[in-house]
Amino acid sequence: MAPADQPERRVVLVRERVLVLGGIRSGKTALAESMVSESGLPVVYVATATAGDEEMAARIKRHQDSRPAGWGLCEAPVELGSALERLNGDPEPPQLLIDCMSLWLSNLLCADDDVFTRERAAFLDAVQTYSGSLVIVSNEVGLGTIGMDPLTRRFCDELGWLNQALAQACDRVVMSVAGLPLVLKG
Repeated sequence: MAPADQPERRVVLVRERVLVLGGIRSGKTALAESMVSESGLPVVYVATATAGDEEMAARIKRHQDSRPAGWGLCEAPVELGSALERLNGDPEPPQLLIDCMSLWLSNLLCADDDVFTRERAAFLDAVQTYSGSLVIVSNEVGLGTIGMDPLTRRFCDELGWLNQALAQACDRVVMSVAGLPLVLKG
């Protein structure tokens, strides 16, 4: 019970979808992590990365070691929509921090086109129907140069289109530039 001169504080559960964009080392993941930490809600970190080499394995380990002990973990390198559906089945779906769209998209581009099309559609549907809060991290690719090879050009095109679809679906869009948040929507 709060003292008579102070109002009671309680956590209000709000379903909010937030997209956090930024370049490489822009501070986007740190910004997303602070957003979910400040909410006071249970957090599940939805990781899309795969450890294809020793350096990436070390990056993943550093990320894991820096997270609060109370956060859950769900690894979804390809079937991200299905992972959101499973988590949405909880009586009180947790707040999700999904990191990140560029790694997930890279995984999809290594699969065949049918998997790519199916998984992208399933994820975008799951974003709409998830009944808890979501914070989604993605790289902004629209500020760079045009890639020299077809795969790089396709990656940039697909991530740009995915970011646009997510920006439409999200309540807030924030861009991290040099560690500073720039609100684009909401």
